[in-house]
Amino acid sequence: MASIGRSLLVLGVVLAGLGVVLMLGDRLPFRIGRLPGDIVVRGKNGTFYIPLMTCLLLSVVGSLVVWLLSRR
Repeated sequence: MASIGRSLLVLGVVLAGLGVVLMLGDRLPFRIGRLPGDIVVRGKNGTFYIPLMTCLLLSVVGSLVVWLLSRR
């Protein structure tokens, strides 16, 4: 039961941190989802958006978090 409690605590801290980042998103020096390297194609009838760099950044951060949590 202690491991479940620890996991829930870590998940809560991560969600709180994500909430703070989203609340302060306009004040950050970079726009999450609008990073250089994200591809935007605008046409007459619509827009096609590929968040390439955003996905890479989230993947690296997620991998780092999992690696840090798995170290014991």
